[in-house]
Amino acid sequence: MSRQTKICENLQLRADVLTAIRNFFRRNNYLEVETPYRIPAPAPEANIEAQPSGKWYLHTSPELCMKQLLAAGYPRVFQLCKCFRKGERGGRHLPELTMLEWYTAGASYLDMMAQCEEMIGAVVQELGRNLELSYQGGGVDLAPPWERLAVSRAFEKHANVSVEECLEEGLFDETLAMDVEPHLGNARPLFLYDYPAACGSLARLKTGSPHLAERFELYIRGMEICNAFSELTDPHEQRLRFEEEMEIRKSSGKAAYPLPETFLKSLEKMPPAAGNALGVDRLVMLFADTAVIDDVVAFTPEEL
Repeated sequence: MSRQTKICENLQLRADVLTAIRNFFRRNNYLEVETPYRIPAPAPEANIEAQPSGKWYLHTSPELCMKQLLAAGYPRVFQLCKCFRKGERGGRHLPELTMLEWYTAGASYLDMMAQCEEMIGAVVQELGRNLELSYQGGGVDLAPPWERLAVSRAFEKHANVSVEECLEEGLFDETLAMDVEPHLGNARPLFLYDYPAACGSLARLKTGSPHLAERFELYIRGMEICNAFSELTDPHEQRLRFEEEMEIRKSSGKAAYPLPETFLKSLEKMPPAAGNALGVDRLVMLFADTAVIDDVVAFTPEEL
């Protein structure tokens, strides 16, 4: 029996999840858009590798183009698409993943938390599931409101070390992954919020606390499901941050990218907004009760 035959029920579940997502956004007056997969310049993020495609790149996220639509006057947009990240492969990672991304003009990251709760709750309802999710031997109560935990508090509680110390020693990402994430969202979904400013290159800084970025990630049973923030709309500040990210890439021997000039120009007209990037494959993993991302995709890279 082929792997594809064995996961037939999961692929039907995946199709139902995608339908439920689309239904939610259409009911809430979001326009579904399609943006190009090949772009001349990806966002130069230090820890994400873009896949070259000729002299251009396959997008790691539709973020840059979708924000240009916000700047052009589209207040509510969403997209379900493939994204490409070179070298990412593991139990929860694929080099070609499926992303749900949506943007809401006039919203903040706090508004986006509520939207995230509402959207996933609507998917659960349309699937005919109850709000008690069983995943890998543990139960998760999906009833809102979900838990919220500041990054600084999470490090003190689960890693017994401060965020500042980890940043100084270059151990923030490692400590988050190894010591903090396994404890997050095990009984109820959890929003980990207020990241250090250095960890939000496209996020707005928090009013009154400029050392923090208005960013959150959603965790369920220790697995990151989405990454969201209040959007930075200052083109000068965004350029400086991109240049900083580029220097980090160069210093670690990674490829340099051209700056996305068209995107930077569009920020002059972009309204205040919040955006969210959610991993569809991982969301389906939760509903399928599987710890392996291969179980929810029709083909893995190794099968092609």
